[in-house]
Amino acid sequence: MHTVLLVEDDQELASFVRDYLSQNGYCVHIESCGTLAVGRILQELPDAVILDVNLPGSNGFEVCKEVRSRYPGVILMLTARLEDVDEVLGLENGADDYLAKPIRPSVLLTRMKLHLQRQSTNSDPQDEAIHAGGLVIYLQRRAVELRGQPVKVSSAEFDLLLILAKRKSSIVTRLEIHNTLYPAEVYDYRNRSIDLRVSRLRKKIEDDPSNPVRIKSVWGDGYMLSVEP
Repeated sequence: MHTVLLVEDDQELASFVRDYLSQNGYCVHIESCGTLAVGRILQELPDAVILDVNLPGSNGFEVCKEVRSRYPGVILMLTARLEDVDEVLGLENGADDYLAKPIRPSVLLTRMKLHLQRQSTNSDPQDEAIHAGGLVIYLQRRAVELRGQPVKVSSAEFDLLLILAKRKSSIVTRLEIHNTLYPAEVYDYRNRSIDLRVSRLRKKIEDDPSNPVRIKSVWGDGYMLSVEP
């Protein structure tokens, strides 16, 4: 049974989400204080953290930034409005996904399942790999190397990189990326979460993120992973 820490100070919402996830086979614990959440996440190491942005004590952005380098599990952030993604983009806190309130519990459950499934690893020594210039993307281990050196990427960043790698040297539209990541959801062109992931990835695999040569933007269309070194 997967364990989930729900960090939410709205008691009614927290109870509702806990009951829904519990009915679907998850063990859910609740924390209402952002400051206390940091210690609980690092000590309990739940499989997933559902993290509200507006919290007493440390806010959700601060909590995510504090634990991300030491917490290997899934982090889903709940934002009060779509515009919050802009602030997340600036902070680059490393969350795996974002959901705007009011949340639909079925969507929350689907998103969390997808990330937990994608994060599961396979130690198969015959790990298949995709090469793109100086990048190597290992499919089973879900690992990335750049010029022979490991690159630490989140589950969400790996998912996006893999989509681009499977279509390397070809344009992949935002719609195609969204439909691959979230096949059961309707695409919202205002949602910038895909661009956020690209921005974070570029900081990790580009020599100059302000002038990217590996993940190229195709204006008005999408992105392309170049095979050039």
